[in-house]
Amino acid sequence: MGWKMPEKGQVLKMEYVERKRWVFFGLPFTFTKYTIKEDMITIDEGLLKTVENDCYMYKVQDVTRTASLAEKIFGLGTVICYTGDTTHPQLALQHIRNSREVKDFILKQSEEARLKRRTVNMLDIGSGEAGDVEEMDD
Repeated sequence: MGWKMPEKGQVLKMEYVERKRWVFFGLPFTFTKYTIKEDMITIDEGLLKTVENDCYMYKVQDVTRTASLAEKIFGLGTVICYTGDTTHPQLALQHIRNSREVKDFILKQSEEARLKRRTVNMLDIGSGEAGDVEEMDD
């Protein structure tokens, strides 16, 4: 498993490190590494040219887990994070092990991060028709 435990005298902080894997046989022969911390998700991609993408947990709005038949056979899954991030509105952690555990961790930590920052996502479900707004201006 990819969880890292703190050394003696350190504060307990959870961190999960996983590599993107081939769907068949679940082997980690790709050059993509996912690091999920309590406050941030980092995706490192590439061999010759490395691209590092970060997303703060408080920006994660929803999380979905999918698993194809081949992923199920080899114990893998894909976690998709829907974010308010401008560069990547959808972060996909593809073909990772322990995908259900990672999904639950991201959901919990994103909610805690929003509460800590006092950031609340509101949905505008609309209380009336567009004509109601025009009537208020009169």
